[in-house]
Amino acid sequence: MHEMMLRIRKFEEKIADVYPEQEMRCPTHLSIGQEAAAVGVCAALQREDRIFSTHRCHAHYMAKGGDPRRMIAELYGKKTGCCGGKGGSMHFTDESVGMMGTSAIVGASIPLAVGAALASTMQGANYLAVAFFGDAGVEQGVFHESLNFAALKRLPVIFVCENNLYATQTPLHKRQVIDNIYQRSAIYGIPGERLDGNDVLAVYQATCQAVKRCRQGQGPTLLECRTYRWREHVGPNYDYDMGYRTKEEVEEWMAKCPVNGWKNKLLNSGITTEIELDKIARKIDEEVESAFKLAKADPFPDDADLLKDVF
Repeated sequence: MHEMMLRIRKFEEKIADVYPEQEMRCPTHLSIGQEAAAVGVCAALQREDRIFSTHRCHAHYMAKGGDPRRMIAELYGKKTGCCGGKGGSMHFTDESVGMMGTSAIVGASIPLAVGAALASTMQGANYLAVAFFGDAGVEQGVFHESLNFAALKRLPVIFVCENNLYATQTPLHKRQVIDNIYQRSAIYGIPGERLDGNDVLAVYQATCQAVKRCRQGQGPTLLECRTYRWREHVGPNYDYDMGYRTKEEVEEWMAKCPVNGWKNKLLNSGITTEIELDKIARKIDEEVESAFKLAKADPFPDDADLLKDVF
């Protein structure tokens, strides 16, 4: 899990570095600071399990086993991207790893995951579905409609709210009267749990329990992962100058870095050494440089691709 979190971090930091070159012609929402939620959840899943994500989807794609080289190619709009260069940063799909789709529409992942879980049940299949969404997603009517239906049919679906405390630039307390997202599933008879979304082990363990419930036919679970994005809502920069949060607040959360926190736990427990972790970091650095170099050299879609994937 350390390696995957570090891989996500380094790839997204590189995206932030090169984004001002304006060769990535798509809005980009970074998950820097939120890696533990994606990795902890996906580490508990099987390859055939389906996930549905949001506009902030890079971490979910990589954590589910997506090829980072295809991800970078997609951001550059190249033919070799996971969507052939047509999706960009906010619309990843890769059925081979169970990444069934992402959407920039707030809350849109929720009913799609419920639909996949219903399909699994009707087909007698063994896969489950996961909906990743943000704290603003619970303010959409489809959140309640989906939870009610999933509970009614006891569907194998896990609802994962990555609560980073802001909807774009509006803080949670200005949008919701009570800070209790994890409790809102109770009215539908669905268990809910609030987690430290920066603790990858806590997220993994809670997801394992939710997966067990799904596999045993006990229905859905809601997990609220409290976390924090370090960069601006969309784009590569820090946004202290926007006035909706302070530099001190961001620095307080950066001190809770999920990558460094897990690294320190591994070192303190004697599970690994600095030498081994340095080897991992160097390997990832090579992956990053290679992926960007190859993606830049890859071809753009041509005229023959124009009407493909149009239904």
